[in-house]
Order: sequence, then C-alpha cells, then structure tokens
Amino acid sequence: MSTLRLGDIAPDFHAETTQGPINFHEWLGDSWGVLFSHPADFTPVCTTELGTVANYVPEFTKRNTKVIALSVDDLESHKEWIKDINETQNTEVNFPIIADEDKKVANLYDMLHPNASDKFTVRSVFVIGPDKKIKLTLTYPASTGRNFDELLRVIDSLQLTANYSVATPANWKDGEDVVIAPAIPDSDIPAKFPKGHTPIKPYLRLTPQPNK
Repeated sequence: MSTLRLGDIAPDFHAETTQGPINFHEWLGDSWGVLFSHPADFTPVCTTELGTVANYVPEFTKRNTKVIALSVDDLESHKEWIKDINETQNTEVNFPIIADEDKKVANLYDMLHPNASDKFTVRSVFVIGPDKKIKLTLTYPASTGRNFDELLRVIDSLQLTANYSVATPANWKDGEDVVIAPAIPDSDIPAKFPKGHTPIKPYLRLTPQPNK
C-alpha cells in the first residue's frame, strides 16, 4: 500500500500478541495509542527500548495512551525475549507485543525496509489519536535508540493542541508558554485566553498554557 500520512486512518488489523489476540481499533477504544516496531527479537537496542517503555507505562497511562510493540518473530520467541528484557532492564514488560510472522501488520504500516532483508522491519513509531487517525510518524535507524521522553512531549503537545487554538514552540515542555494560532484575531484573545498574552510579532503571540 502507499505510505501512510498524517491524518490517515490507522489501518485496523487482527493480531496475536503476548497478551492475547486483539483487534487493533477495538483494543485502542477511546485511548491514544503508540505502535512501535522492532527488527527482530533479541536485538540489543530494542531490548533497552522495550524495558524503557515498560518503566514509562504509568506516564503513558496518565495521558490516556496505550502502547503496543511489534516484531516479526513468533509468540514463543517474544515470551523468551521478555524474560531477557525483564532481567536486564530491571522491569516487567506490561504491554502487548504483536507477533507478526506473516508480516501483515508490517506491510499495512509500510514498516519493511526496502534496502534490507524482507524480515527487517523499519524501526517506526506511530502515534494514533482516539479518532484512529495517525498524528505522528517517526522512523529511526537500527543504531539509534528511540527517545521516549520526546514521545511523551509530543503526546502532551498533540493532546493540548487538539483541544485549544494553540501550537507549541520549539523545545516546548508541558507547563511552558504556547503560541496562539494565527487564525485567532487579536480581538478574540482576551475571551479565549484569559491568562493574558505576550505579542512578539503580529504572527507570534504567546500565552500561558491554557489547561494549567
């Protein structure tokens, strides 16, 4: 299929996971979701990533966000790998890992790397909203571990900007000032943003984060 773009509906699928069979859209329910893929089980960088995500699950849960991983190995391999992850990363993997032996999900999400073996999934990340639309995509090389603090930051921004007429500036973190959307005329700002605002330029107006 063609490459998925921001705003597209995330493809639905049925899959076997380490926590039982799921239908993806049904499993997501009204939550946000993070789907992230791994080239194979028993890979060093991904072992640290899955351990990190397990430790970050409470942070994702606070943001009404479910996490689910994918690898093209089978369930038994996943279960053995989880033992290693738990041991080496001092955690308990507490989210599902999809067994994608037939590469159905990898193909649906265009995760197969054209310049590697047909088993080598690209290390992709998809953030999906409750409306089942893709809100963010990231693709990492095999040699660089993913930054899950950045994913949490992006989810904070996505959830904020979905509910308010604002955008978040470079390096923004939850609690910092945000940018008023250009479509909002100056005359509407006092009613929409009662905390006040700072005009930098006519097109660059800052206001305290409205949901704090």
